[in-house]
Amino acid sequence: MAKYTPMMEQYLSIKADYKDAFLFFRLGDFYEMFFDDAIKASRELEITLTKRDAGQDDPIPMCGVPYHAAGNYIKTLVEKGYKVAICEQVEDPKTAKGVVKREVVQLITPGTVMESSMLTERNNNYIASLSHFNDGTYVVVYSDLSTGESRIASISLGFDAVIHELYNQPIKEIVISSELPEELKKQLTNRLQVTLSYQDEVSFNGEYRDLCENLNDERLITSFSRLLNYIQYTQKRSLDHLKQAEIIELNHYLSLDMYSKRNLELTETILRKGRHGSLLWVLDKTVTAMGSRMLKKWLERPLLDRKQIENRLEAVDGFYQAFMERDTLRESLKSVYDLERLAGRIAFGNVNARDLIQLKKSLLKIPEIKALLAQFDHKQIKELANLLEYPSDLVDRLEASIVEDPPISIKEGSIIKDGYHEQLDKYRYASRNGKQWIAELEQQEKQETNIKSLKIGYNRVFGYYIEVTKANLHLLPEGKYERKQTLTNAERFITPELKEKEQLILEAEEKSVELEYTLFTEIREQIKEQIPKLQYLADVISKIDVLQAFATVSEANNYKRPTFVEKKLVIKNGRHPVIEQVMGDGTFVPNDITLDDEKSVLLITGPNMSGKSTYMRQLALIVIMGQIGCFVPCDAAELIMFDQIFTRIGAADDLVSGQSTFMVEMLEANHAISHATERSLILLDEIGRGTSTYDGMALAQAIVEYIHNHIHAKTLFSTHYHELTALEESLPRLRNIHVRAEEYEGNVVFLHQIREGAADKSYGIHVAKLASLPEPLIERASVILTGLENNELPETVVQPNETDQLSFFDETSNSTSTSSTSTRATEQIVAELSQIDLFELTPIQAMNELHRLQKKLKQKQPAK
Repeated sequence: MAKYTPMMEQYLSIKADYKDAFLFFRLGDFYEMFFDDAIKASRELEITLTKRDAGQDDPIPMCGVPYHAAGNYIKTLVEKGYKVAICEQVEDPKTAKGVVKREVVQLITPGTVMESSMLTERNNNYIASLSHFNDGTYVVVYSDLSTGESRIASISLGFDAVIHELYNQPIKEIVISSELPEELKKQLTNRLQVTLSYQDEVSFNGEYRDLCENLNDERLITSFSRLLNYIQYTQKRSLDHLKQAEIIELNHYLSLDMYSKRNLELTETILRKGRHGSLLWVLDKTVTAMGSRMLKKWLERPLLDRKQIENRLEAVDGFYQAFMERDTLRESLKSVYDLERLAGRIAFGNVNARDLIQLKKSLLKIPEIKALLAQFDHKQIKELANLLEYPSDLVDRLEASIVEDPPISIKEGSIIKDGYHEQLDKYRYASRNGKQWIAELEQQEKQETNIKSLKIGYNRVFGYYIEVTKANLHLLPEGKYERKQTLTNAERFITPELKEKEQLILEAEEKSVELEYTLFTEIREQIKEQIPKLQYLADVISKIDVLQAFATVSEANNYKRPTFVEKKLVIKNGRHPVIEQVMGDGTFVPNDITLDDEKSVLLITGPNMSGKSTYMRQLALIVIMGQIGCFVPCDAAELIMFDQIFTRIGAADDLVSGQSTFMVEMLEANHAISHATERSLILLDEIGRGTSTYDGMALAQAIVEYIHNHIHAKTLFSTHYHELTALEESLPRLRNIHVRAEEYEGNVVFLHQIREGAADKSYGIHVAKLASLPEPLIERASVILTGLENNELPETVVQPNETDQLSFFDETSNSTSTSSTSTRATEQIVAELSQIDLFELTPIQAMNELHRLQKKLKQKQPAK
């Protein structure tokens, strides 16, 4: 077995406890990594890989990063999903016997980041835990260590419901039991793409008693303890800023599954994964970072409580009607820093003096904001004003103690005001007086020696010195100066008097810096006691910020206050909130929509690019905006309170799970059908297009019928299968509508207007022309289409081959034997052909029909 040095033995011993993390091992001014950590880190961080000879035949791979620049390297690793264990020296090397003692002082993971440089200002950074119990219940706990908030939810609808819940939150890391089945672990990593961590110790820690007081279910306490134990294990410090876990009753909120959140692009776009182009991008007119985070949380959980919604709408109405006061309020809020994360950093111990100045400036704005809110006539706004409490004692302490422009470091002095502490003032007097004395001594020495270039300087090695150029050495009096250092062109001297004063100055400066650090930590500890007040203030200000943002965006975009009714949804001139902003030219075409018990399913036909998907999405977005308490884009709106929204819009393969577009389509449709109620909203776009024509049409019709007959949910169903429009005759609550389009001089003009009835044409070739397909191809398609529309076969027909897509259904299972050549069979095919209405088919549908009949005919002819 290879023999390692004592230092390497220490490294290996510590690394054994942190196998799933990069161990940043402190050696002097560097964090070093060894073995596999070094190889992997050199690749991920693009730093040089070297080797260390530890007395072995094979040198040890090694790389390192400077201590003062480690933050950026740690950030890079954590953003890639890795963990970093910070191992520091925990004893003074001067007094250590043997190897300096080292310990891991913090484990930084994707979900436990605290440094502001590693956080996104307007996004939460959640870590979650997942616990499973024998009765089939799953409990999910969320916590944002940077803000101190925690939330907890019970789920009893199976693991798929757990995935949907976790997907809807911005989670970076999930803490689970090592006993969770491997299949479930794979689903978490593949479907959510998060870091998995393990914590099996879930016994209740008495330290957390206050945090768990509101949890009256042992399963909730166990689940919360799993997460708290993991956080304490990784952070190894005070968690005074953590708040009680808020219990989330999922049935109190409008449910949005992972498909709907993605398809509707509520908080990020599907393609770019960014805010721009999402509903959040449109609505976020908040001024503070904490207000922006609260808006995102509201958007992810629309309300079902009508009273809560009306309270929000009433406050928005108040802000909407008072532009001047609202504008002044926005200016005041701009001076409020992120109180939530400041409180977290104070508790965590990584706050600096500049942070405390930000805290003071923020708190000084509270009386001004309170007075502004009191000017509004609306009850809800006045209630918000009454919730604001000005912590005058805390502001007074900060005002008396911290200088206005302190340095970033808290260990180099110059952060405490004069007059705050008597002993500190004495040290400063000694230091300042001593430096003045030295300045006067320099002038005195120049006069006595008549050496104009004589100067008194200082460095850390020799302290204070008198420097004289060699050309002037002959002017120095004998015996007064003691030579200290020889330079190329000068000599440096000291005198007993200068040395005495130096000791006084340096002692005062050293003690001054030490005392300042002590005083700063005392101030920080005193502020810790008021963290609950700061967090409460942050919550109130966040709500004020979101509500004024709703009013601001509503006024800017001409949104209207919705009303909520029981039965009939009516939207007059509704608009898509995002698309009208992206267009930016005021040309968006608005449309009405009505849904009630007599008209609960709308079957939408019309060409591609005409606006069917936009029409469907805008309904969902208007509903969501209304149920978070915001005004909505329309001329007037009477909304129904929906319990769930399900969408199947757009096509995408799920390559990670090995699922085709059609399989994804069927899974999303199944999820909607399995979970929707008569109070739900279902939006299905082009169901069935991923398979053959008859398969797709059969599935589409069956889904429409099932929703209509069994679920009774309000539904918008867009399709290119014109045959489905006949369902209006057999399904009493289904209505046909279409998106209007017209032909002008051989080109299609999309009018984007919704009208009653079915569309008359598909305009597929026109859309292909808009997509700039080759002109010969367009001309050929037009010829084929004309032939089909005139009941004539085109001069060349695509023949079936081995690559034809197979049907999900066996279309020949009930056909006669291939050996039968009866006239009756042939007549049957002719009869089928005569029943086909070619004017109702798209070109591709017509080709599929022709192919099917030709294939059927060949099967009925005797083999030669």
